[in-house]
Amino acid sequence: MSTASTWSSGKGLIPQRDVLGPLFLMLVTPPFSIVFYHVVSQRQGDFLAFGRDLFSTGLLKTLYSIWPSPWLPGVWKAVGAFALLQLALMKMVPGREFVGTITPNGVRPVYKANGMACFIITMLLLLVGAYFDVLQPALLYDYFGNVISTMNVFALCFCAMLYVKGNVSPSGPDSGSNGSLIQDFYWGMELYPRILGWDVKLFTNCRMGMMFWAVAICSFCFKNMELDPHGRLSPGLAASVAIQLVYIAKFFFWEMGYMCSMDIQHDRAGYYICWGCLVWVPAVYTSQAFYLTTNGPEWSVLGAALIFLAGFACVAINYDSDRQRYVFRQTQGKCLIWGREPRKIVAKYMTADGQMKDSLLLLDGWWMISRHFHYVPEILASFFWSVSAGMPKEGVSAVLGPYFYVIYLTILLTDRAWRDDDRCRTKYGKYWDQYCEHVPYKILPGLV
Repeated sequence: MSTASTWSSGKGLIPQRDVLGPLFLMLVTPPFSIVFYHVVSQRQGDFLAFGRDLFSTGLLKTLYSIWPSPWLPGVWKAVGAFALLQLALMKMVPGREFVGTITPNGVRPVYKANGMACFIITMLLLLVGAYFDVLQPALLYDYFGNVISTMNVFALCFCAMLYVKGNVSPSGPDSGSNGSLIQDFYWGMELYPRILGWDVKLFTNCRMGMMFWAVAICSFCFKNMELDPHGRLSPGLAASVAIQLVYIAKFFFWEMGYMCSMDIQHDRAGYYICWGCLVWVPAVYTSQAFYLTTNGPEWSVLGAALIFLAGFACVAINYDSDRQRYVFRQTQGKCLIWGREPRKIVAKYMTADGQMKDSLLLLDGWWMISRHFHYVPEILASFFWSVSAGMPKEGVSAVLGPYFYVIYLTILLTDRAWRDDDRCRTKYGKYWDQYCEHVPYKILPGLV
């Protein structure tokens, strides 16, 4: 069993990560997901207008008036059908066996690498179902608030179940208490929980969160065409959705690389990851497309194409940087990066059971620019799939709505860079100090 002494969330820029921070986030984020939907859908992204409502009617009365019902049977059926479809695809679609990174307690998680195939099947089912009128994707836009409300209920129950499971029947030795009930519920009890053979993180992060993101933004396109007198898709929305779909397709193509990332290796399955992927991703990551469905300015085809090309380039650089590190790790450094054998540091560390292990730290390619340079093109890509919103009609006060994801992502990734740095320094010690001498900046050379 791992304990608080062998597991850490990492020290990021955001303080009070032990109790007060998690408690605050668990109290604030569920209502904020509803508020954010309301502001984008009813206030055209203008948070100041919502603030005036809040000031005049009070917090609780305002929340009660805007909170969509989470109990619509049709929504529960749709959410349940989507979850069951993804669970079935995880098992039924063929894929090669992939062995993940070894855990502090010596466990190697095993996955079926079929993410890209599942993504293609899901998209085809959506398009074919819409073509033959079996599905009505535009309805997702109409009932999106109810979906977010329903997912809040489902996610909180799911996290409670994981908490009980982690206490009663953990899936492996990388589990145990973090020191308090609040920490255990927020950060999670288990590193790699499995239920009836299904990997929880793969399900919540990839097949529910990321897959729903793709389904939702495509559904918003159907709504946009439904609202257009000539049934045409807005060029601005088309550019935004196209960049996002390239990004999501890249994610599923590289899914096993993601399952070896620092997030998956270190963050347990609790509220932070599971509620985040089941509610925050659907509510926030889709917000640009939701906003552009009815509020986007007119873009020429050329302008939209230029936005897409800029966003595509950012996604390509982000993928190439992740690919470099993934190939480097899989080949134990026996590969070529930018036409030469990569420079590296052989770092030694000790596992929880006292065994000495080696790990390679990459000093070449994109990774010689900064320790997290791949965050730069990711943030820029999010800017380009948001920029179709232009300057909202309501002015500067409404900018936060369609551009909220860019701001949020910048904060998230900057904090994550500090968390990863803390974890790596704890894990590798002097070897990490040597690495930092070669690559002194965390994200942006010369600044951060």
